[in-house]
Amino acid sequence: MTPGIPPRIILTALAPFALGYLLSYLLRAVNAVVAPDLVKDLELSPAELGLLTSAYLLAFALFQLPLGVLFDRYGPRRVQAALLALAAMGCALFALAPGFITLFLARAIIGLGFAGGLMSGFKATSLWVPPERRALANSCIMSMGALGIIGATEPTEYLVSEIGWRATFVVFAGLVLAVAAVIFTFVPRRDGERSAASFAGQFSQLLRILKLPLFWRLAPFLGLTAGVQIGIQTLWAGPWFRDVAGLDRDQVARHLLWMAVAFMIGILSGGLVADRLGRRGISPLTVMLGYLICYLLAQAIIVLRIPEASFVAWLVLAATGQSGILAFPWFAARIGNELAGRSNASINFAMFVAAFAAQGMIGMIIGLFAPTATGYAPEAYSWAFGFFLALQVLALGWYLWARDVKESAYA
Repeated sequence: MTPGIPPRIILTALAPFALGYLLSYLLRAVNAVVAPDLVKDLELSPAELGLLTSAYLLAFALFQLPLGVLFDRYGPRRVQAALLALAAMGCALFALAPGFITLFLARAIIGLGFAGGLMSGFKATSLWVPPERRALANSCIMSMGALGIIGATEPTEYLVSEIGWRATFVVFAGLVLAVAAVIFTFVPRRDGERSAASFAGQFSQLLRILKLPLFWRLAPFLGLTAGVQIGIQTLWAGPWFRDVAGLDRDQVARHLLWMAVAFMIGILSGGLVADRLGRRGISPLTVMLGYLICYLLAQAIIVLRIPEASFVAWLVLAATGQSGILAFPWFAARIGNELAGRSNASINFAMFVAAFAAQGMIGMIIGLFAPTATGYAPEAYSWAFGFFLALQVLALGWYLWARDVKESAYA
C-alpha cells in the first residue's frame, strides 16, 4: 500500500511554501491586469511593457542555478524566508517607482525574491514526502499558483479600482512579508542534512547535471512549453482578449479568472492521473506528453483565431501548459535525492529563460505592427504566438527523437 502524507507535514512543512508560491504567481501575473494603468500613467510602449513584465522572469531565471545549491546546502526554510523578505522590498519599491527604470529594477527584485517560490516547495517534498507521492504533492503545491492567478484577476482589478495600483503593491508587500514570517516561524527547523561539500564542489555537481544528455533531452521541450505558457498567461492573454476578442476590461478580468480556475484543475488532475497511473507502472512522462500535446493544439487554435473554439482553447492552454512539472520528481530520482534542489532548479532555469524570452519577444513582435484605435493589431498576436508555437513543435520533435536513446546512456 502506498504510504500517505501525515497532516502535520502538510500543515507545517508544505502549506507555508504553497502560500509563498501563491504570492509568487499573483505577482507574476498581476501585470496582465494593471498593464492598462501602467501604460496610461507611464506611457509604456508594447516592447517596454513586455520588457518590464519579463524583468521578473529574467531575475527569477538567473537565480535558479545558485538557488538549487542554496536549498541543498541550507534547506528551504531559511532560504525562502529571506527571499520573500526581499520580494516584499521589491513590491514597496514598485509602488514608489517614478518611471520605467525604477519599475524595471523593482520588478526584477520581486522576481529575485520569488525565485524559490516553487522550488522551495519541491525541495520540501523531497525532504518530507515518500518518493511515490511526490508527483501528487508537487502538483498540489503548484495548484496554489492558480489561486495566485485568481487573485491577480478580478480581486486585483477591484483593489486597483478602489485604491490605485501603487497602494495595491503596498498591500502586496505586507502580505509577502507576513508569509516570510510564517515560513521562518512554523516550518520545521530540520531542513535536512546540511551538505558538507564546499560551494565549489556543489556547483561542480550542478555543472555535471547540466552536461547530462538526460537534461538536454528534457530541457528544450519542458522549458519552451512551460515558459511560453507563463509568458502568455501572465501578460499577453489579457491584451489578446481585449484586442482580438473585443472584450472590455471587466470581461478581460473575468476571462483571466476562468483561465486561473482551469490552471488549478489542470495541475491537480495531472498530479492525480500521474499518481494513479504510476501505481500501474505508467511513467509520469507519458501523462505529461499527453497533456502537452493538447496544449500545443490549443495554441494552434489561438494562433489561427478560430472564434468558436478560442475560449475553450485558452482554458486548455491554462490547464495543460505547466504539465512539465510531472517530470521533476522523475528527473530528480535519476540524479539523486541529495541533488534534488539542483536537479529541479536546472529544469526550472530552462523554463524561466524561455518565459523571459517569450514575454519580451512577443511584445517586440507585436510592436512591429501598426496599433489599432483600441490597442494592438489582432494579426500581431498570431505572428508572435505562432513563432513560439513553431519552436515548441521543434522541441517536441527533439524530445521524441531523443527518447530512442537508452536511458543508461544518461548516467
